Amino acid sequence: MNSNRAQISIRDAGLAYLGAWLFGNLAAGAVLSASGNKTIAEAGHGWLVGISVAQWLPMLVALWLLGRRFGSGNFAADYGLSFRPIDLIGIPIGIVTQLAIIPLLYRPLESIWPATFGEDEIEQRARDLYGNPSTLGLALLTLVVVIGAPLVEELLYRGLLQGALGRTLHQWRGWLALVLVAALFALVHFSPVEYPGLFLVGLVLGICALRTGRLGMGILTHAAFNAAALALVARS
Repeated sequence: MNSNRAQISIRDAGLAYLGAWLFGNLAAGAVLSASGNKTIAEAGHGWLVGISVAQWLPMLVALWLLGRRFGSGNFAADYGLSFRPIDLIGIPIGIVTQLAIIPLLYRPLESIWPATFGEDEIEQRARDLYGNPSTLGLALLTLVVVIGAPLVEELLYRGLLQGALGRTLHQWRGWLALVLVAALFALVHFSPVEYPGLFLVGLVLGICALRTGRLGMGILTHAAFNAAALALVARS
């Protein structure tokens, strides 16, 4: 990671992450409750935007406060939020990961545990979220899944946590931090059937951040990965 980043310790990063994650999920739960529905899929895409913003806002505030205390106060510089033309490589990386690498990963798992790792089980959450959207609903879904989620999650997981772990751990620090954060990234989605795929894509995104020292390529990879997933669900 770039030495010009905010010098945030793993303790401070971990505490900030836990606090922001807790408050974000409580806020998201409150918005979902206000919708009168039990699930995001039932609430609809308009409420999805509000739920997502409620979840992301504490995370962004935590990042901003950490940057002001331990960095330059320049949000983009503190977390490596920059883009260069080379980052466009992330678009085909994300598409290939979704359409080719993930299916290869699940093929042996499905052959051993077909009832657990079948295509229907893996795509169920995405199908529930996609629903039967109107034009406006599809635009809102795209805003959340393809733009908002990749930006916030890359800032939080690769910008904050992978960066702090990489500075704290000494031997093999970059690669060990990458693996640990990828595992956390998978676990916090609370969807066991998706854990293998989420861990794999977490590794891909972590490599993008580690090799470039920035978040731009990872954000575009993440966005393309999610967009390809939406396209798959839309076709099914």
